Amino acid sequence: MKYLLSAFICFLVFSQTNGQSVPEIKTSTLDLMSTFDEDQRTQAMLPFENESREDWSNLPLGLKERQGLRFGDFSAESKVKFHRLLTTIFSSQGYLKTFAILQLDDILHEIFEIAYENGEMNENMIQNIRRLNWDYGNYFFAIWGNPEKDDVWGLKFEGHHLSLNLSVAGDEYSITPLFLGSDPAEVEVTQYAGLRPLSKEEDYGFWLINALSEAQKKKAILSREVPGDILTAPGSEQRLDDYVGIPANELNEEQEKLLHYIIEEFLGNLEHEKKDEYLAMFHAIEKEDIYFAWIGGLAPKTPHYYQINTPIFLIEYDNVGFLNNGNHIHAIWREKGNDFGEDILRKHRMNHEH
Repeated sequence: MKYLLSAFICFLVFSQTNGQSVPEIKTSTLDLMSTFDEDQRTQAMLPFENESREDWSNLPLGLKERQGLRFGDFSAESKVKFHRLLTTIFSSQGYLKTFAILQLDDILHEIFEIAYENGEMNENMIQNIRRLNWDYGNYFFAIWGNPEKDDVWGLKFEGHHLSLNLSVAGDEYSITPLFLGSDPAEVEVTQYAGLRPLSKEEDYGFWLINALSEAQKKKAILSREVPGDILTAPGSEQRLDDYVGIPANELNEEQEKLLHYIIEEFLGNLEHEKKDEYLAMFHAIEKEDIYFAWIGGLAPKTPHYYQINTPIFLIEYDNVGFLNNGNHIHAIWREKGNDFGEDILRKHRMNHEH
């Protein structure tokens, strides 16, 4: 009993001193900034009020220009510090997914070049693909405000299939919207054949929908065409205020466990302190207010979509593909009312009005 009590106390102390926090994120950000020369700092640091802070996109550089400092222009020292920052914000799971998504751009280049060499694409098509500027280095890092002296600041790391948006207000921070994508969802050629950066987002969805009874499926599966993207994609005004599908209180214990697997997979990308905070908020939601909805095929390599919608959080997952082959994932985690720190910024300003 004494051992269990001591272990529990050690756990509490460890979690408080080694958890993810604003000071840790700030320190890691400042360490990265210290490696930039004056010109790089000018490129990376932008006013907090800059409208680009809330302008996010998952498009490649050839279709959407970004503000900030290009990742490919980082020095080796800067890259080391940047990876330290990523591992401060993310769990090992989230960090490795992020790194794999960056690598996928170079793999995608190789996939299309192979298709061109095999006569599967003509000259015009391959030139259009090349102009999209997929590249491991074509991601951009921006700092909004000045973490050295400001209580309110943020950062963004974004490019093709990745949009990380972190906002800080005093000792609170948000990391929403958080967009992760994977094209292809499963690499089928090259030395990386078999790579699946977002494997569990896909697998757990299939596990849950196929675990439902026929009566439950009639509620969960919507009679609509699979959307070409997540419904709350950049530029979309859709807010998904209506709850559709099947509520969690109509799931049995095993099905509820599978729903929890999906939720934990999305939250598990974050470091433990933030993940646990969000999980506690999730557990406080009444089951009848958590809805799971599905559109499309019930087997891999068929276009499909699902969403988990609650009063506080939204998860969206879409897998359609360039050739409608169910091999191209877009996934997003959102804390409602707190995109780009909206809620924590409002509370901070109310508490610090002079």
